[in-house]
Amino acid sequence: MKLTKLEVERLPIPSSVGLGKTVQKRYYDSVLKGFGVRVTSGGTKAFFIEKLIHHKLRRITLGRYPALTVEMARKEAQKVLGRIATGIDPVAEKREAKSKSVTLKQVFADYLHARKSLKPTTLFDYQRIMKEAFLDWQYKPLLDISKDMIAKRHRKLGEKSQARANLAMRFLRALFNFAAGEYEDAKGRSLIIENPVKRLSHTRAWYRVERRQTVIKAHELPAWYAAVMGVQDERSTGRSAALRDYFLLILFTGLRREEAASIKWDQVDLKARTLTITDTKNRLAHVLPLSDFLYNLLSSRHTESATEFVFPSDSKAGYIIEPRKVMEKIIQKSGVTFTLHDLRRTFITIAESLDIPAYALKRLLNHKTSQDVTAGYIVMDVERLRMPMQMVSDHLLKLMGIKLGGEVINITTKEVIYS
Repeated sequence: MKLTKLEVERLPIPSSVGLGKTVQKRYYDSVLKGFGVRVTSGGTKAFFIEKLIHHKLRRITLGRYPALTVEMARKEAQKVLGRIATGIDPVAEKREAKSKSVTLKQVFADYLHARKSLKPTTLFDYQRIMKEAFLDWQYKPLLDISKDMIAKRHRKLGEKSQARANLAMRFLRALFNFAAGEYEDAKGRSLIIENPVKRLSHTRAWYRVERRQTVIKAHELPAWYAAVMGVQDERSTGRSAALRDYFLLILFTGLRREEAASIKWDQVDLKARTLTITDTKNRLAHVLPLSDFLYNLLSSRHTESATEFVFPSDSKAGYIIEPRKVMEKIIQKSGVTFTLHDLRRTFITIAESLDIPAYALKRLLNHKTSQDVTAGYIVMDVERLRMPMQMVSDHLLKLMGIKLGGEVINITTKEVIYS
């Protein structure tokens, strides 16, 4: 039929009764090929055109009736069809315009959607960077963020923390790299010609941040332990006990914070006295023997547990994510400044000071040995790690002034570190 105002007004509304979804029907104009109107079960009528563009059928919506009259829609359809005839793809143009206006916040959202396997702590860190470093840039189009802006923001962030300034820019660099493969122009070319964060490399502006070497020193451990055990939960939810045991488990195992926080009870074998970490940084399963101290700690938690996680929390993930506030209380009470990774370094430092064999130490820390030919021939069973693990636990308890089930073993240590 020839689409006229009268004919469009007469078009029936399709029924969706019993289908549970919106139903639509299309009617085509007999005069202008590809021009039509779509009627939905919701009563909406909208004009469109259909056309093969680069061997693909494209359907382009022109507007709704009656805001767009039949004659207005017909004229607009003729314009669009004329542009298509000259080789222009209106769909690709629209997509390009949308991509060019995409904001930093939208890129971040798309990045998270694509990276579904991000760990909760990583997600927490990314969200904090967005809030602390780029809050005023979130609604800015990504293409409007220039090299000069990045250089200035890096310097400004560096005034407060050079390490965090570098971290923020590495995160921004990752977003630009993602955008380079995600957003295209009408011809399918990337909208990101060059990652602007490269300016920091070209000008050698990255801050030189030395790797942290901090540990909790031997003489600080008693005060630190007392402060950990003294932390109280104002809401009486039992969270303080979980955090206390969480800190101690990291110190007594050397696990990374996410590995320790996300442990489930099906990873703990109290009969075999082992703990298995499956989701590790190097993707290799990590089986650790439980020392007497760790066995007692986990046994006590197990009798009181009501969730699948060893260290439960009311976070979205279901386990402890960011215990910063409690850590600040411990630091204030003990006078010992520390990070969660300092606990891992303390474990490593003590283990090394006890002259634990290098291969056993690597296995305790789950470090890769793929480039070590000799290590490739050594099969380190979990039972071979039980004595080294017990040695580290006993020495930690001795340094803290704690006795567990009798006298603590007296182990001579390297005077350079723990005299």
